[in-house]
Amino acid sequence: MVFTGRNGLMKRHRLSPLLGLFLFLTGCLMLPTLSALAQNRGSGLPLPRFVTFRADEVNMRAGPGVQYPVEWVYKRQGLPAEVIAEYGTWRKVRDWQGTQGWIHQSMLSGKRNFVVIGSERTIRKSADSDSDPKARVEPGVIGQLIECEGSSSWCQVEVRGLNGWLRRVDVWGVYRGEELK
Repeated sequence: MVFTGRNGLMKRHRLSPLLGLFLFLTGCLMLPTLSALAQNRGSGLPLPRFVTFRADEVNMRAGPGVQYPVEWVYKRQGLPAEVIAEYGTWRKVRDWQGTQGWIHQSMLSGKRNFVVIGSERTIRKSADSDSDPKARVEPGVIGQLIECEGSSSWCQVEVRGLNGWLRRVDVWGVYRGEELK
């Protein structure tokens, strides 16, 4: 190493062999950590958030990588899931029944869907409990969220081509007070 002296002359100092070895080993030990930090960068999107399954068959794994075993195989394209963590290209998700696991980002879409929860629900013509019914939907039915005003307890939805309104508390896939347009 070279250091500049006070008088502007250069003085050469030899690095102690032990100090050199220490710096080398420290650098070697830091590489996996730096690599993990770089790999752990996620999408930058907010957490938690809702997504949907992009394919007809989606594997949920025990950990963020193909080396982890598949714990569940979902066979419902469009099923909503909640992203609760990210690791590189992997997303830790929770389904509407509370099951959690890791899914590759390529199997997820930003499309906003919902699943009917509880008991049979009524889709109405307008955002009002006294509004005429348009259809009845059973628990587990998947539909698309069209619009939810933040201050409203209703969301405009579409189920198999039928448009109408459902109460937020009757579906899973939208947060309380969330605005969706």
